[in-house]
Amino acid sequence: MPRSWRIAAKARCHEGAGAGHARGCELAYKMVAERDNEKCSFARESRLLIVAKAKVWASEGWKVVITDPDGNAYTPSEFDQLSAA
Repeated sequence: MPRSWRIAAKARCHEGAGAGHARGCELAYKMVAERDNEKCSFARESRLLIVAKAKVWASEGWKVVITDPDGNAYTPSEFDQLSAA
């Protein structure tokens, strides 16, 4: 089907129990993005991947927070600190 005929759809947001679990284990880094009345959450084992994803979402106007395994929260201004760790 030509691209011009496609209907735009919202991105699937992963929320609730079971989200962010790979191979049945808890993932270390969690990202929560909020905009208007939408909320999406993701989890990754790699801090570099979660930081990259969070930077993209923040650049698109989402309010983004990353939580590390110790429970520390990072806002966009602190993402570089997290990726340098």
